[in-house]
Amino acid sequence: MPTLNANGLRIAFDTSGDPKAVPLLLVHGLGMQLTAWPDEFVEGLVELGFYVIRFDNRDCGLSTKFEQAGVPNLMLARLKAKLGWPLRPAYRLEDMAEDALGVLSALGVARAHVVGVSMGGMVAQILAARHPQRVLSLTSIMSSSGRRGLPGPLPRVRKALARKPANGADLDSIVEHTVTLLRDIGSPAYPTPEKALRKRVARSLRRSYCPGGIARQMMAVSAGGDRSAELRGISAPTLVIHGAADPLVPLACGQDTAAQIPGARLEVIEGMGHDLPPQLVERLLALIDAHARGKMLPDSTPRLFVKQ
Repeated sequence: MPTLNANGLRIAFDTSGDPKAVPLLLVHGLGMQLTAWPDEFVEGLVELGFYVIRFDNRDCGLSTKFEQAGVPNLMLARLKAKLGWPLRPAYRLEDMAEDALGVLSALGVARAHVVGVSMGGMVAQILAARHPQRVLSLTSIMSSSGRRGLPGPLPRVRKALARKPANGADLDSIVEHTVTLLRDIGSPAYPTPEKALRKRVARSLRRSYCPGGIARQMMAVSAGGDRSAELRGISAPTLVIHGAADPLVPLACGQDTAAQIPGARLEVIEGMGHDLPPQLVERLLALIDAHARGKMLPDSTPRLFVKQ
């Protein structure tokens, strides 16, 4: 896997498609490696004529880890966040946005369409707000503005997030734990086939497993705070996609994101949870393609995609 130097870090990356085509940068979520993007999704973007750039966020995959920062106490951090007390993460979402910018610069890409998922959506929002000259369009999927008062994960999901593998030193145990968690937050109307999900999880864990990095990224999210003011300054054409059945980042978070960004369009997908299920890849590709090419009709009314 090739690496590049960005923002003072070693960042693992991958590119697909013709380098002369229109660049599209993918920014993934919490603890998700570049290999977590569904193959059919990446291949579909290439077929649509994009030069697709993926990378491992800091503290994830094959990119630089921050083990020297230790593992934060997330329960204490959540309590402090509720009380409005300051948090001291190892790094912030703004740093991760600079990483993404550094990836584009290292590859010689002046401007790109940017697609971010979950935490990656937050990173993409900051990138679009702070470096408007580098972002052709923004697509924020299953993400949030971070505004205080927005709903958090459902109780059952909070419990699932608190669970740990039965044996943290055994790969099979970690795979089982991860598959169960992904099932808990996934799309109820579009379940990913069991065999495909396990294969994807096992491949990811064999490539890299860094639970400390996930905890440090969670701290960065918790410390991120309210981005509403920055979102109101985004000038790039923006598409917000959110699942109506998202149990981790509820729909209200996507609705608020779209409400904060001038001219943003909201697309709500019925039955979609907090994942990118294979059954929805075609729909997501169509939305991103139309948005990036400016072919979506202006419409301030949220559009609902209902399972056929």
